Amino acid sequence: MAPILLCVVLALAQLAVAGYALWSAGDAARAGARAAHVGGDAERAALSALPAWLEEDAEVETAGPVAVTVRAPALLPGVPDIAVDAAAALDVGQAADG
Repeated sequence: MAPILLCVVLALAQLAVAGYALWSAGDAARAGARAAHVGGDAERAALSALPAWLEEDAEVETAGPVAVTVRAPALLPGVPDIAVDAAAALDVGQAADG
């Protein structure tokens, strides 16, 4: 029973790590899109928004919408890292009401 319980706990932890990686990729893509919108360095902004453990293998694509791909580390033995990606763009046609 203990090995089954351990596998279930590791699988739940893997889901949590992958979910956090996806959330972080989305946050980084939005940061890159904001930087691109104001004429800044979108790639640098996106990478700086990522946690250090995801930043190493991150890929940022800035042509069109800013797309960020990160690799969530595998917690289960024999399972490859999980690649997750997110993209964001700001609509230039929308003006801020102020």
